[in-house]
Amino acid sequence: MVSCNLLITKFKGGLIVKRLIGLLLTLCMLSAVLIGCGEKAPTGGQSGDSSKDVAGAENTPEATGKQENGKGEDKEAESQTADPLKDPYGLPNDLSAYPLKDNPTLTYWWPIDSFQAVATKDMNEQEVWKEVEKITGVNIEFQHPAVGQETEQFNLMISSDDLPDLICQSDSYKGGVTAGIDDGVFIDHSEIIDQYAPNYKAFRESDEDRRRTTMDDKGRVLGFYNLSPYSEWMWLGALIKKETLDKTGLPVPETMTEWYDFLKKCQEAGYDNPLNFDASSGTVWTGLFCSAYGAQDWIFINKEGKADWGPIQPGMKDYLAEMSKWYKEGLIDKDFATRDYNSKMAFLISDACAVSIESPDTLWGTWKEQNNIDFVGSPYPVLKKGDKPTTTYKHWKNGGWPTSITMECKNPEAAARFLDFGYTAKGWELFNFGLPERTHRIDESGMPYYHEESAMWTDPDKVPLSHRIWKYKIHQGPFIREEHNSNPMLVSPGSYSGQIRQMWTEGTDASPAVPPTSFTSEESAREADLSTQLSTLRSEIFLQIIMGQKPIEEYDKFVETAKSMGVQEWLGIWQAALDRYNAR
Repeated sequence: MVSCNLLITKFKGGLIVKRLIGLLLTLCMLSAVLIGCGEKAPTGGQSGDSSKDVAGAENTPEATGKQENGKGEDKEAESQTADPLKDPYGLPNDLSAYPLKDNPTLTYWWPIDSFQAVATKDMNEQEVWKEVEKITGVNIEFQHPAVGQETEQFNLMISSDDLPDLICQSDSYKGGVTAGIDDGVFIDHSEIIDQYAPNYKAFRESDEDRRRTTMDDKGRVLGFYNLSPYSEWMWLGALIKKETLDKTGLPVPETMTEWYDFLKKCQEAGYDNPLNFDASSGTVWTGLFCSAYGAQDWIFINKEGKADWGPIQPGMKDYLAEMSKWYKEGLIDKDFATRDYNSKMAFLISDACAVSIESPDTLWGTWKEQNNIDFVGSPYPVLKKGDKPTTTYKHWKNGGWPTSITMECKNPEAAARFLDFGYTAKGWELFNFGLPERTHRIDESGMPYYHEESAMWTDPDKVPLSHRIWKYKIHQGPFIREEHNSNPMLVSPGSYSGQIRQMWTEGTDASPAVPPTSFTSEESAREADLSTQLSTLRSEIFLQIIMGQKPIEEYDKFVETAKSMGVQEWLGIWQAALDRYNAR
């Protein structure tokens, strides 16, 4: 049966064109007679069922994240009649400004890191951006720094007298975008958004998280951010090779005691150094394990609602003592402190490794797709069964990646209108799902999905699926991001990555998370200096304790040293920023 919801289309804020209702209802009834009744086909969407085993190990491709396939001509015809503007969130969709007159040209600085570069090395040739240019009538000349030299070339660009019109990742500016506005590099976007960005304004102001995280304490809007309709799922946690559960005969560990017993059994089963850490990304200090002891890895909100520093909490000493014990007994990868990304990936697929602290999206590609290694997710650990784990990770409906208009831009109106397209329902569709029919179709609810013949699944160049987020869509940038339903690693047939991330998010208390505050110019310089000193101190001492180079008693000296360095002054800066944020 053709859905009545498909025919009764929402338009601008959900208003229904009343004079068409009679005709539409008649059509619905007529279609029911002509076509007959039928089952609603499964559609793409959130991967998995949160009621399943947290491990996700027993989930089959039929049970998790399966895309709609095999609908044939009926589905193809439906995709042509479905209105892509009938999105599930009621997104703004004012397209009246497009295409812009006179086809303005804008220069756009956009860093392409090594991950993006696997799929595309030039956004001028990226198919989604080409389509956006066609719709908006704006010509974009992308400027890319050399891969691996993004920071250096950003600083050189800022110090020059030749700024582009737009800068992506403008928060790379020393002191953040606020400092950039104060220094006359970026504009205060408040007025120009009011005038020329109605979609961004409406979406941004419809939620307090989105509103507060995109402005500074002076009330200035800092740019166009990567915003979400919802708080995205956590992406980092403990992932266990499923085979190890069979070999050890143990369930997925929950408490620290269970973790120790499980790793010992893994070692007995032949996994020489079963637990992998990643020192380069800071996950050796992640709240994954230390939070079980009432400590966090860095800045957090304590039970009194105040800014506090995790490394000096009493439980951190117990955590370090336990990690030192694990390392001495060979339970932790002995080379964790020196591995780069490639070395880590090689270790993960080896027979020595049983557990990794990683993103399930990454390991869906590395473990499952490339090496046929099934894995499960473990809840964040606790000391006592029944306790709820905590984390400092929370998605504030803001994924960052701000684009700011520079003071050198000669046509800020065109810049604002161009960026505003990313906050329309049509922009949401294109940026997140790619080109219609080439990569996606629209289901009955209005949600795009990757159909069976989608280029996302049938890439002729065999680009790894994890990297196609930059080949056929745009993963990050100034637009409304649809992570749960558009990330191919979450909705790939059979994927349980989304299920694991959802389990972590819903099963963990994120109240210690600190919102994205901003500092004054004076605060910024001092905070950065103290943060560097404290981070270096923590890294050195904690690594030495864990690896047995210093006794656990050195922790007490660490606390005293941190205090003498000015940790309380540093916390005072954070508290002042937090108070101002809460007052926005």
